[in-house]
Amino acid sequence: MRIVVKVGTSTLAHATGRLNIRHVEGLVKVLSDLKNAGHEVILVSSGAIGMGVGKLNLPGKPADMPTKQAAAAVGQCELMYTYDKLFAQYNHTVAQMLLTSEDIDHADRRRNFENTMARLLELGALPVINENDTVATAEIKVGDNDTLGAIVACSIGADLLVLLSDIEGLYTADPRKDPDARLIPVVEAVTPEIAALAGGKGSGLATGGMETKLRAAGMVTAAGCDMVITNGEHPERLYDILEGKAVGTRFLGEKGTPSSSSSC
Repeated sequence: MRIVVKVGTSTLAHATGRLNIRHVEGLVKVLSDLKNAGHEVILVSSGAIGMGVGKLNLPGKPADMPTKQAAAAVGQCELMYTYDKLFAQYNHTVAQMLLTSEDIDHADRRRNFENTMARLLELGALPVINENDTVATAEIKVGDNDTLGAIVACSIGADLLVLLSDIEGLYTADPRKDPDARLIPVVEAVTPEIAALAGGKGSGLATGGMETKLRAAGMVTAAGCDMVITNGEHPERLYDILEGKAVGTRFLGEKGTPSSSSSC
């Protein structure tokens, strides 16, 4: 299988912005094992700004664009250094790709991205993709890595997109506020009723939320790709997800619709 795994800032970093070593090491171990089993794995990783906040000892996520971009520049170095070091322990080579919306919206640049991705996978590398927050402004931002993960999944014809988050999946209500909220195990179509279940974002360092995840689900399922939302604290659940077991919330890709870049 060709799998895109998106990991959020809330999984990668503590509230301080410092690296959550247990989570990251567990994730790298599982992804390496999936590659050893013959799967093609692409990692869409948030966390550059959050880790930059920690590295620069800032009091919280910056409000102004220059400081956000400065934090991203520092944090992206830390992020890739960490991935390179950890994946190398399992004899896997990582490749960094930083994108903006211009790389997706312009036909020639998107084709270059798709060709590079295809070649990296042929060479056995594990691409690590993030938005280029050091230069992206409102005009050229993809906006969030849930959407970026969906775009990547569509562009490379992935079989599955997994969003590792700080929540177990999609609920009938916000489980942080409603004790009667129930996990929805399977969503066959992203209807207006499903979209209405979106709430706000979780972590103070994060940029996404359930709304962006449901938007991503609509994109990839229309392209024939399944998507799963589950808690990033338990990366070993990826084994169960690939075996089709009930984990988190699975959004079913539309049958008979091959995943392709034209669908996103």
